Amino acid sequence: MKIAVLGYGVVGSGVVEVLAKNRQSIEKKAGCPMEVAYILDRKDLTDALSAGKQVRDFSVILGDPQVDMVVEAMGGITPAYDYVKAALEAGKNVVTSNKELVAAKGAQLLALAKEKNINFLFEASVGGGIPIIHPLHQCLGANQISEIAGILNGTTNFILTKMIREGMSFTQALALAQQLGYAEADPTADVEGLDACRKICILASLAFGSHLYPDGVYTQGITKITPEDVQYAENAGCVIKLVGRAAKGADGKVQAMVSPALLHRDSQLAGIDDVFNGILVRGDATGDVVFYGRGAGKLPTASAVVADIIDAARASGTIDTLQWEDSDGNNLAPVSQYPVTAYLRWAYTGKGEAEAFVTQALGPCQQLRRPGQPEGEWAFLTTQPLTEAELEQGIQQLEKQGFEMLSLIRQLDY
Repeated sequence: MKIAVLGYGVVGSGVVEVLAKNRQSIEKKAGCPMEVAYILDRKDLTDALSAGKQVRDFSVILGDPQVDMVVEAMGGITPAYDYVKAALEAGKNVVTSNKELVAAKGAQLLALAKEKNINFLFEASVGGGIPIIHPLHQCLGANQISEIAGILNGTTNFILTKMIREGMSFTQALALAQQLGYAEADPTADVEGLDACRKICILASLAFGSHLYPDGVYTQGITKITPEDVQYAENAGCVIKLVGRAAKGADGKVQAMVSPALLHRDSQLAGIDDVFNGILVRGDATGDVVFYGRGAGKLPTASAVVADIIDAARASGTIDTLQWEDSDGNNLAPVSQYPVTAYLRWAYTGKGEAEAFVTQALGPCQQLRRPGQPEGEWAFLTTQPLTEAELEQGIQQLEKQGFEMLSLIRQLDY
């Protein structure tokens, strides 16, 4: 099997390294010899593993009929989508770690691979080295999946861990994450929840059978989380995590959201800290199953890519269980209908009992405390389920009475 690797950054170089290091065992598992024939990259490559393999023109790869496998490790949509589509049209299997590509174009690329009786595989697009795509469509294939929820971004999980354990502000924790190489110079995709959104969309598309597009999913990041919120969460016996989740309703539509969430300390996801990821899958036969591990990194991600290469090498045609249909967005339920309980922090110095006003607007609530709580700061945890629309109506009612909302974090039960 002749392999072409597109992009020689962290993931691409990791794939070449793993293929070289473990070549004998990989070839035994794949059932055929393997050779990295081409590495596509614009920069000059000088390491020994890339020697004599670099090309800068994708047409060289596309025009070589002996290339059976293309590994896309470039990231982004352009030109990755054009290259992947062209490779599939030419009858070449494609493996990718590109979550942005799969979240935006997965349905089309899976359909094209099926038409050509080859494979488009993307285990590394979610969870890095954590096996999750393969278990979803094969190991858990006997289940009806009702819900998936996860801590899907290591950068935000590291930041929140530092805020919880060491009392850092968001700004301080982000700066440390950047210093340690866990966060990019521009961390927007991570801290605003965009990365987690792409990943939960991929998982939900596979679990529920129709493409879930990220631009339709309500997404909120962690930039507004404060040390005060962390203290109030602790008073409620909870920790704050960024959680991507998707559940299939009785009407067949998917309820999906990415947002900060209060998780009780006994939750299966609450103890997942630092740069680690955790993904909970709820099946009707298995109950809750949790997948845990490093969600990123050179070799963990490369491990998942190479596992897909092995699967593609062994497959006699398209892997039929790894499929979902395209959609027009109508498979997503309106956010206003989602059930919710929430933590809310307010500034209120007006006349009258704050707790009575909040209870009147939002139903029964638990009042929370924190050390050094200033006069005029109030925090409550709603205790009866509302819809998102009812929560918004209650907030508007309180704002008319002089309440200034400082924080809103949803509470989840996993």
